[in-house]
Order: sequence, then structure tokens, then C-alpha cells
Amino acid sequence: MEIDRIPITQLPSRYGIARSNLYTRLKDLGIEPEKMGKKAFVNAEQLRLLDALHEHIQKGGTTGEFLKSINGARSLSNQTLAASPNEQNLVFQPHALVAVVEAIVKRLLPNTGNRLSYLRELEEAYERGWLLSTSEVADLLRLSPKTIAAYGQEFSDAGFVFTRVGTRKGGEIAWSIDKQSSFGALPPQLDIGVKEAFSADFDPEPK
Repeated sequence: MEIDRIPITQLPSRYGIARSNLYTRLKDLGIEPEKMGKKAFVNAEQLRLLDALHEHIQKGGTTGEFLKSINGARSLSNQTLAASPNEQNLVFQPHALVAVVEAIVKRLLPNTGNRLSYLRELEEAYERGWLLSTSEVADLLRLSPKTIAAYGQEFSDAGFVFTRVGTRKGGEIAWSIDKQSSFGALPPQLDIGVKEAFSADFDPEPK
């Protein structure tokens, strides 16, 4: 069942971003939430546009690139309408714009051919001490930002430990990366013989 409208209060957790970052995205996209009583909502078409923008950002794109793709799609639709002046009943629907934008976004997304490349990227982020945003962590682990945000203060995956350490400039949660401790490691062995090991007179500690 398609969502008719959704409260904007649910959107920060949907995308794993701060409210201030959400308001910036709404402003950039020119979305005016519909107010009903004390609550504000976005409709299904506006939600699809926000989802498409978030997916684009997740894959390393920028809001500016996304807005250019939207303007290009709108320009194309206007040219189509101008070329058919006799079609008085032809109306450009918002969902058509979103579909065009989503197709453009998919073309912009980089292909990840190597299945283990994300481990190398995590290793590099760990070695360099980089702080990754929720969307960047979600992209590397192939999870949704909502899932990452729901993990709480700390979680581990693929041998790495991810800890919340603040907020990135764009408003998303920042995560530090550490290595998971190795469990079950054997203690260092002393280079001694069996007879010495069982002798009460043998003391491995220097006096």
C-alpha cells in the first residue's frame, strides 16, 4: 500500500539525519510541508523526491548535482509540452518527474564490482582516523541509514566497532571506527622444557 502522507517528525529517523539537515533538504527541494492541526506532513510524491535525494547522497553525490538533474528533467518536460501545443489536456505529473530523476540518479551511482572493497575502505577509514556519516556507514555495510541509527551508541560489524562521536557538518551522526578485540588468543608461550615446567624449583620470573 502506497503511503499517502507521512509526518515530517518521522523523517530524521527514516534517513538517519538531524532535524536541521532535514529542513535544509526540504528548503533545497522547494518542498512545503502540508500543515494539519499541529502537525506537518509531506505527501507521497514529496517523500519519493526526498528518498531519491537521500539515495543520491548515500552514494557520494551532492545536493547540487541532484538539483541539476531535477532542473534538467523539468526542462525536458517543458520542451515536450511546448512541442505539443494542441494537447491542452496534457499535464506533467510530479511522479513522472520523480521517475526521471531516479533514472538519472541510478546512472550517476558508482558500480561496486568487488564485494570486498568495502572492507578495504573501512580499513583505510580506521587507519586514517576518519569519522564517517551514518549514510556513509550504511552504504559501506549495505544497510539502510535507519538501521544504522537504530543500533544506538555503538555496534560492531565485519570485525570493526562503530561508535557515535558527534555530528558531521551536514547534520548526520558521525561514527568513529575501531578494530574489534581478538578473543581466544593464546598467551605467549615460554621457551622451556617439559621437566622444567613441572618443577617446583623453576621460576620463570627473574628475581
